Amino acid sequence: MQFTLSRRAFAAGAAMVPIACTQAGKTMMASTPAPGAPSASGIVNPLVKQRADAQVFRHDDGYYYMTGSVPEYDRLVLRRSLTLAGLTDAEERVLWRHEASGPMSGFIWAPELHLVDGRWVMYFAAGPSGGGEDVFRIRTYAVVCDGPDPMRGNWSVLGQFQAPWDSFNLDSTMFMHRGTRYFAWAQREPGIETNSNLYIAPMASALTLAAKPARLTVPTLDWEVRGFKVNEAPAVLEKNGKLFISYSASATDARYCLGLLTADAGADIMDPRNWTKSPKPVFTTCEATSVYGPGHNSFTVDEQGRDMLVYHGRDYAQIEGDPLFNPDRHTRVQRLYFDADGNPDFGVPVGNGPLPDRFQAAGSPDTWLAHEGSRLLAGAAPLPQTQFRTLPAEGDTVQLSPILLGGQCLHAAPGGAVALASASGASAASLFRRIPGRTKDQVRFESVAYPGKAIAPGNNGIQLAPTTDSATLWRVS
Repeated sequence: MQFTLSRRAFAAGAAMVPIACTQAGKTMMASTPAPGAPSASGIVNPLVKQRADAQVFRHDDGYYYMTGSVPEYDRLVLRRSLTLAGLTDAEERVLWRHEASGPMSGFIWAPELHLVDGRWVMYFAAGPSGGGEDVFRIRTYAVVCDGPDPMRGNWSVLGQFQAPWDSFNLDSTMFMHRGTRYFAWAQREPGIETNSNLYIAPMASALTLAAKPARLTVPTLDWEVRGFKVNEAPAVLEKNGKLFISYSASATDARYCLGLLTADAGADIMDPRNWTKSPKPVFTTCEATSVYGPGHNSFTVDEQGRDMLVYHGRDYAQIEGDPLFNPDRHTRVQRLYFDADGNPDFGVPVGNGPLPDRFQAAGSPDTWLAHEGSRLLAGAAPLPQTQFRTLPAEGDTVQLSPILLGGQCLHAAPGGAVALASASGASAASLFRRIPGRTKDQVRFESVAYPGKAIAPGNNGIQLAPTTDSATLWRVS
């Protein structure tokens, strides 16, 4: 969300400009989304429909908690589940509704749940009702739970966040770093002609800061100022000796995207000079997977402790009216991978359907099942070109479909070559049996059309080899 009311009129009746999904300098063509069968984890995207600005985290009680903005912007909600997949159908509780009048009687945005000094506190942004510019007089507030169980306790207003300026602010989050609790948020700073910048500061209490804030980023790059000059929705991740803050930029239509700030974990994070901003967005609209305007993310882990990216995005680009009031910003999740330097590789939004996997040749760490355009290959490739869905087919068989070419899948030919072709029809040539490997993270894909043979790396791509050949073993990641 951004500040001026003119934003509401900006997209009214306007046509959205499609944004291509590019990898390695190539534009990927749009394709048919994959079917919605569950993945091995049980997760199917979108995880939860019509929940934007989603925060998902795993608490030490073993539950995943999820909150987010509802299309009506009138209430705070919470759900929980013992699994990520379970959040889809988990019962949702209304914790608090906007008030009848006053500064918290209008729109409610972007809630986040945090445990502060032993109390559950939910932060959110709100404005007054009544129409006109005043409804966007957004400030950050908090409600607090009177008991240890946020799903069962009673919630009441704690107060207003004491921001450094009495100006538009929202998208607050909290994180612990080197024993200090920090607050991070977006705010319009007087004297800077932007909609919002990002700030951090150590906390003195749930609603007050312990020091003057540090301004970490102002929207200046071309991809941060499309439609509106926006840096908002910070999300924090510490990994590989580094501290990362992802954030959202530009208007909330198909141009919405993620940027990334990086600092050494041992540096003084209150010194803006210790932070590096990504020169390009790290996560954008992808027509090939039909996800538009991905943004306002959070980070969590799956049941195996692997990093997961949570974000919202639409299934289409064309929006009638103001994109803020379009209800179809759905909550989505996918694996978050890291490059050789320990930095997150966000890849592209993987699209609707079960989560994809990556298949690495068990005997060759640098060799992946991959594709370049419609050509299968075995080797190194950008992350999205190594992500394949395992889609249930006939009986105990599956099809393997790349996320960037959802209407295609692997086909085995009589001579042993394996290529990409149309996924329709489910002929024997496109069917494989998933056979467990030597360890729980290994697998073979035996051809139904050519029993006793399974897919393996080849000299010129992917081929069939005898299932007794160790080359047919793939490590799933």
